[in-house]
Amino acid sequence: MKNLLWVLASLAVLLAIGCAEKVRYDNFKVFKIKTKNVEQRKWLEQLASDSENFNLWHSGKEEVHIMVNPQKLINLQNYTRSYSLPMEVMVSNVQSLIDGEQSTRSTDDDSSFGWTRYYPLSAIEAFLDDIHAKYPSVTSAIDIGTSYEGRKIRGIKISYKEGNPGIFIESNIHAREWITSATATWLINELLTSTDEKVRNLAENHDWYIVPVLNVDGFAYTHTTDRMWRKTRQPVNFSSCIGADPNRNYDSHWMENNGASANPCSETYAGTSPFSEPEIKALADYVASIKDRLNIMLAFHSYSQVLLSPYGWTADLPSNFDDLMAVAKAYADAVESLPYGTVYTYGTSSGAMYFASGATNDWAYSEQDILLSFTIEFRDTGRYGFILPPIQILPHCEETMAGLLAFVEKADELGYLNVKYTF
Repeated sequence: MKNLLWVLASLAVLLAIGCAEKVRYDNFKVFKIKTKNVEQRKWLEQLASDSENFNLWHSGKEEVHIMVNPQKLINLQNYTRSYSLPMEVMVSNVQSLIDGEQSTRSTDDDSSFGWTRYYPLSAIEAFLDDIHAKYPSVTSAIDIGTSYEGRKIRGIKISYKEGNPGIFIESNIHAREWITSATATWLINELLTSTDEKVRNLAENHDWYIVPVLNVDGFAYTHTTDRMWRKTRQPVNFSSCIGADPNRNYDSHWMENNGASANPCSETYAGTSPFSEPEIKALADYVASIKDRLNIMLAFHSYSQVLLSPYGWTADLPSNFDDLMAVAKAYADAVESLPYGTVYTYGTSSGAMYFASGATNDWAYSEQDILLSFTIEFRDTGRYGFILPPIQILPHCEETMAGLLAFVEKADELGYLNVKYTF
């Protein structure tokens, strides 16, 4: 029966792919551009709102990564030359990365779920079904809600005993960040099957609430039509552009301080109103209903290798900033100590990266009083960006577990896992 589930899931995605014409990115390049001030960065972000020819991959304090249609490369070159902005190629052909990522599908055994390739939504759902069948006494299904296109948003709770502190993980809110749901499913499996003493302690002495794919419509669309899609799939009444940035749609300082865009064609479009996206409203309602059980909120993202604490909407520091940095440092140090030597940085969202309002970590922290709330931007720093090769999934997952072990240990040391802590 198990093998049949995987086969049916694979057939479903193949049929969907066959019915849709896939967007191709032949000879699209990704450039790293060093910026000197906020105005230059904002201009490049504005350029990227022309989504047919440019696409913003990363915007930081000192550099912007932007994907460019080869037919419009001269526009970008003219601007960077006129302001003497250093520009270098990070990805020479985006389509070649996509092709390399997809090639593993034809060589791997479709009869089992693993972490040497990326899987479509149907296979992830079949994986969850299998987990519930195998571990009925410690897992329970979470029905978060329904997406705009009618898909179920599914989560899983892992609980070995009552009274545990709670850890909530939101994953794949941005559709193209496939490494996040791969990591979330690996983590689910590891929490249930690992025999490592530290992992068993992590699994059995904390309640885990994990949503592997929040933006289910967008994620499905990346598999069938456009690998680089980021947003939701809800149409905008007054625009031909589709979708909003779900990580700018929470009702927490929504649209403040230019932390999101009012342009429906922008990758950071905040939506028509807070919680306009049904996926975000559903998750917010669920988290609010169990907030007294939650001590930690983590949002999995890629890429940049950075842990981002509140706040994103202001440069002000949260009241427990020192503690937030202490747990982030513990995560980063643990990851760097592994043989891969991967370096994570950390800071507030606005300080370490950019202003972002209406995001998960700010909402959880400010509106739900979950005082350890982070966005974790996974591998890498731009060599592959959102198209992280499948060969890196398992090393990355190993890093994530090491980081989480250290993060939770430090959180416990600082008193954040008392149920429910008070400060």
